[in-house]
Amino acid sequence: MTVNASLKPAWATADAYLFDIDGTLVNVRDGIHYHAFHNAVQKIFGVDSNIDGVPVHGSTDVAILRAVLRREGLRDADFEARLPAAIAHMCAEVRAGAGRLRPELCPAIGEILETLHARGKLLGVVSGNLEAIGWIKLEVAGLRSRFQFGCFSDRHELREDIFRQGMAEVRQRLGLAATVCAVGDTPSDIRAAQAVGIPVIALATGVFPAAQLRELQPSVCFTSGADLLPLL
Repeated sequence: MTVNASLKPAWATADAYLFDIDGTLVNVRDGIHYHAFHNAVQKIFGVDSNIDGVPVHGSTDVAILRAVLRREGLRDADFEARLPAAIAHMCAEVRAGAGRLRPELCPAIGEILETLHARGKLLGVVSGNLEAIGWIKLEVAGLRSRFQFGCFSDRHELREDIFRQGMAEVRQRLGLAATVCAVGDTPSDIRAAQAVGIPVIALATGVFPAAQLRELQPSVCFTSGADLLPLL
């Protein structure tokens, strides 16, 4: 039996969907991105340190770099001056190592994207990755062609600002009346969606369990995309 669209919740009938990458679309455990952070810290900033001990899940690449270097005593002014070189270094390193990337699709993500694409939904990425790194991950995973645009941390260090840029992209393409839903796997994704006033689907396919995500009251929470797919 087909459910009348008017009876479905807003998260199931949006005109556009904004997806996080890591832990939502794919899980990447090969270390290429991880080591790019370390090498940028050491080669660009001249600091013998790494990102270990800095919260990374739900953060952004720029915020992670800043946290490491603040911990090591680098002034923000020095960080800002060298940040463009660090971004370029990280992106070049991941690009060079793309053949060794091993992204694993999260459950049912391929089918979810296919379903939304077939229904004419606008699909975008809102990720804390640097732009080149995010697109490389999705290209290797075979998902790049499903997304019409992406918003990343090159220009926006805060996740909620990345989501705001995603909203602006949707409105530019579909108009001010377009409805939008976010899909993410971290408390930061939930808070960012709530900050910009859109529904958010939480998927417990990253490091945060469903019970922890539900505490933040997302629009809906599933243990994986396999539970979401039948309801779209």
